[in-house]
Amino acid sequence: MKEIGGYFGMETFDGKEYHGDLIRLNTGRNALHYLMQAKRIRKLYIPAYICDVVLDMLVKYGHAFEYYGVHADFTPRFEGTLGEGEFLYVVNYYGQLSDQDVVALKARYGRVILDNTHAFFQQSLAGIDTIYSCRKFFGVPDGAYLATDTELGEPLQQDKSGARMGYLLGRFEEGASAYYGNYVETGNALADEPLKRMSKLTQNLLQAVDYAEVCRRRNENYVYLAGELGGANGLQPVVPDGPFAYPFYAENGVALRKLLAAQGIYVPTLWPNVLEDAAGGSLEFRYAANILPLPCDQRYGVEEMRRMVGVLLALIAR
Repeated sequence: MKEIGGYFGMETFDGKEYHGDLIRLNTGRNALHYLMQAKRIRKLYIPAYICDVVLDMLVKYGHAFEYYGVHADFTPRFEGTLGEGEFLYVVNYYGQLSDQDVVALKARYGRVILDNTHAFFQQSLAGIDTIYSCRKFFGVPDGAYLATDTELGEPLQQDKSGARMGYLLGRFEEGASAYYGNYVETGNALADEPLKRMSKLTQNLLQAVDYAEVCRRRNENYVYLAGELGGANGLQPVVPDGPFAYPFYAENGVALRKLLAAQGIYVPTLWPNVLEDAAGGSLEFRYAANILPLPCDQRYGVEEMRRMVGVLLALIAR
């Protein structure tokens, strides 16, 4: 029975989700867990250059996996043949894989799972299981989408995220540094959540997003960064649609990251676990240490991009 009267809660939005026709789940790692169960995957081949939350999930639930390497252009360096019940997990780093690249990987290997957590605006392709993350692109407390032709066949509890809104609301009114601790705590707690459906709160927030404007602004910012920094970048990335971040490679990336933070420009390390697990001279180690994922999202415009470019180039010139 719906309650009538009393105080107001959050407004209900009636816009359209970008991936509203896909399966809604609470986290990207749980979307992979969903696939491991639904498709009865016996073994998963994963890149050594990968986030530890994926590894933690595989270990937690006893899923068998094996590492493979990546090429400098972020494509898989996998020469093996997949056996029965085995899948290749492909990460679309910074959205650098085109649809044609993905189709070619599917044709070559057969059973492919595509991690599009860096490529929210890249549509899923028929016959290719694809995972999207909402928290990497929008200010929401949980959320992932899964494109697959195989359903789990059992009801899932719906997540509740009201208690996870603290860092989002705090940053909106004050700033990132004051609520960074809460952000980390919330992320760690979310990592322990079992497989659930996306929360009602997150779905509602995603129905309020102007996706066309978000994509346009991300594209504009990325193109500006590429134009100003391309000559100094150790990578030559393509321009994806609605990019996650601009990947800038510098040999002293670790030091630059700290110096940028001192100037109020926060650039994350993707992924710190690789720095502990990979060999020091490996491509995976160098990419984790030295790629600066420069923010180019919808919160900013060319003015902020210009400031970031000026600070970064001045630091490089020292």
